[in-house]
Order: sequence, then C-alpha cells, then structure tokens
Amino acid sequence: MPRNEYQSKLSALRSDVLYMSEVVAERLRMGLDALEQKDERLAEEVIQGDGEVNRMYLDLEQDCIDLIALQQPVAGDLRFIASSFKIITDLERIADLATNLGGYAIDAERDVFPDVDVQRLGDYTLDMLDQAMEAYEADDAEECYAVAARDDDLDAMCEAASEIVVRDLIEGNQLEGEDDEEIESLMQDVSRLLLTIRDLERVGDHTVNIAARTLYMIENDDELIY
Repeated sequence: MPRNEYQSKLSALRSDVLYMSEVVAERLRMGLDALEQKDERLAEEVIQGDGEVNRMYLDLEQDCIDLIALQQPVAGDLRFIASSFKIITDLERIADLATNLGGYAIDAERDVFPDVDVQRLGDYTLDMLDQAMEAYEADDAEECYAVAARDDDLDAMCEAASEIVVRDLIEGNQLEGEDDEEIESLMQDVSRLLLTIRDLERVGDHTVNIAARTLYMIENDDELIY
C-alpha cells in the first residue's frame, strides 16, 4: 500500500473513533434524559440503538486488525492502532451502561431520594468523556492526566450519593406509612438508583481507561494504565 494511502487509513481510523465517541456520548445523554423525564419512548430508543454501536465497534475492530496484519506498523503507528482498539472497547462498554440507564428508566415507578442528583453525576461523566476524547484527538498528554485526576472527584461524588440512600433507609425516612407492596416497590426503585450510581462510576472508570491508552499512544507511557 502506498504511504499516502496508509496515512489516510490511519487518519480515517482516528476520525471514526471520534465519531463513535460522539454516538456513545449521545446515547449516554439520552439515557440520562430518559431517567429524568421517565420517558419510555426515549429509553427504548437508547436500548434499540445499542445494536448500532456494536456494529460500529466490530467494523472498527476489523479496521485495526487489517492495519496491523497488512501493514505491520511499528513504533508510534502500532501504539496508535493498538490504543484505538482498546479505546473503542471502552466506548462500547460505556454504550452498554447507557443501555442500562434506559432499562432503569422504563422500570422506575417513582422519584426517590431527591437529594441524590443523578443528572449532576451524569453531566460530570459526560464532561470527562469529552475531555478524554479531545486528548485523543489532539495528542494531548496533559489532558490525559487531568481526566485521571477527575476520577477521584467522581468516585467521591458517587460514594456520597450512595451514602445518602443507605442513611435514609437505615433511618427509615422513606418507609414510614408504607404498606408491604409499597415498600417492595420502593426497594426496587432504590436498587435501580444504586445501580445507576454504580454504572455512572463505571463510565468514569472507562473514561480513565481511554485517557490511559491515549497517554500510552502519545508518549509510550503506561503510568495511567496501571
């Protein structure tokens, strides 16, 4: 393959990975909106859209394999292709977590624990993802470290949100005056809320993985991977 064509394929891979990240971010935003609005139609759209992300992932996976097998890249190009492959894996998993949010939105029956701001957590993870993909696009090592540092804040926010739920349940504030059926329904909603918090924390973890692989791609530095 001529050198110009090879470089064009590398550029196309980067563009396609960035496009996949935009689709995944949109799915996550839709899942959060579905939760906030209890919009079953929007939730179903998120769930049904997971197939598109999966197909995109498989196509890009094949592109990475072909570039490695047919071009035998070395040094920086090999790190770029390998890192891109790992990044699309994390993006696909974020899309799976967005699909989870759609499922929670369909099943939720009531608002519980208004002091737990799920949208704030979601906005934070979306901003982290955007920052990580900007680092990938611009080969910005400094931004990779910034994304990793923000994960500590997200973990603290998620821990605080979970503590609110557990504390209120222990104190019995949510159960007063409820019959057995209402208590069962409430506990199901509580379980979904805790799963939502956990899943958003996992989105942050995948975002840090993206930053870590980007740093490795740029500087051959595996510090954030481990």
